[in-house]
Amino acid sequence: MTAPDAGRGIGNGEVTGTFGFPRDSFRILHVSTGNVCRSPITERLTRHFVADRLGGLLSGGLIVESAGTWGHEGAPMEANAETVLADFGADASGFVGRELLDEHVIMADLVLTATRDHRAQVISMGHSAGLRTFTLKEFTRLVRAIDPATLPTLDHGVVERARALVRAAAALRGWLLAPTAEADEVYDPYGAPLPFFRSIGDEIHEALDPVVTALTGVPART
Repeated sequence: MTAPDAGRGIGNGEVTGTFGFPRDSFRILHVSTGNVCRSPITERLTRHFVADRLGGLLSGGLIVESAGTWGHEGAPMEANAETVLADFGADASGFVGRELLDEHVIMADLVLTATRDHRAQVISMGHSAGLRTFTLKEFTRLVRAIDPATLPTLDHGVVERARALVRAAAALRGWLLAPTAEADEVYDPYGAPLPFFRSIGDEIHEALDPVVTALTGVPART
């Protein structure tokens, strides 16, 4: 297997193990089709919001990356996606597109996909991915139903809290179904004008906010 790009994560300075990642880490993988629009936006917004909530602690062991089911390997992020990230004050620099590989799924603790088709493709790869793979909006819906008091506090570390959050979400999945099939979809803005990209960025932001709050235990600043 080819090792994933260690530069994709945040939380540098930790003691590292296999592939150069922290031994005590939690890896979030965002998946879309080309890995040049939706998943780069989601990856970089997740990093930005986590760092904003945790301040100088940065990720505390969270590693955030992305890939595409038909990924444009080595491609830059779409220019409109970069503009959307700039709107939120997030860093778009240094991004390189990747095609989804088995090792990305094997090493991920949580896979968040743009659509149900992406989720199905990840799960079809095997690697016991079913219990840790959700669409982004599906995971948001489940997270909203979890009592934060049932999760480990940050005194136990953000990694332990994140692992508990995924277990709790997986346990709720069969009980909290989407009101419509479209409710769990983030549509592809590839080739669309900037206003549509911005609307997708707003959707992703709205879905990510409760997820990052649950992961970090810290609400967004008002």
